[in-house]
Amino acid sequence: MVCVGSVPVRLRGIDSRLHERVGRAITNFSSTLPDDDSDLAQQATCDPYLFDFLSASETRRERDLEQGLVDHVREFLLELGQGFAFVGRQVRLELAGDEFFCDLLFHHVPLHCYVVIELKSVKFDPAFLGQLGLYQAAVDDMLAGPGDNPTIGLLLCRTKNDVVAEYALRNYAAPIGVAEWTTAVTTPLPEGAGV
Repeated sequence: MVCVGSVPVRLRGIDSRLHERVGRAITNFSSTLPDDDSDLAQQATCDPYLFDFLSASETRRERDLEQGLVDHVREFLLELGQGFAFVGRQVRLELAGDEFFCDLLFHHVPLHCYVVIELKSVKFDPAFLGQLGLYQAAVDDMLAGPGDNPTIGLLLCRTKNDVVAEYALRNYAAPIGVAEWTTAVTTPLPEGAGV
C-alpha cells in the first residue's frame, strides 16, 4: 500500500505537475455547496486529469477508457487524490422501470458524499450535463444516507471549451465539475525548471 506522503507518490506529483492541475476544474461548487465544502470539493478536482498509465487502445472509446481506469484503479485513485473510495462501475440505477448506468461511482470520505464520474472520449457538450444530473439525483435518492451531503458530479471529457463549460454550469443547482483528461503532460516546463 502506498501512502500519499511516500516518496514515489510525491515524485509522481512533481513529474505530473500536479500543483498546476489541482483545483482547476470548471465547477459550480461555489454556488451549490456551503463555503467549506465548496473549497474542499474544488481542491479535490484537477484539470486536466492525467491518465498516463493507460495505453492508446484503452482511450479510444468510452468503454475502453472506463475499463482501463478500473484495471488501473490504484493509479486512478492516486490521480483523483486523497479521500476517494471506489464504489463501482456501471452502477445500475432503476427509475420507474427504466435502467441507467453511471460510469464510475466513488464516495468522498472528507466531503461525506458520493461522486458520480461520467467519462467522455470526445469534446465537452453541454447536453452531457443532463445525463450526469439525472445520475446525481438518482444516487441522492437511492444510495445516499441521512449523513451524506449532495452527490457531486464530475464530467471528464477529452477536451472542452472553458467558456462553454462555464455557461453550461451557470444555472445548474447540483454541484458539478467539468475537466479534461489526457494521457501526457504536453506543456513544456519553464526554462530553468528542474535545474
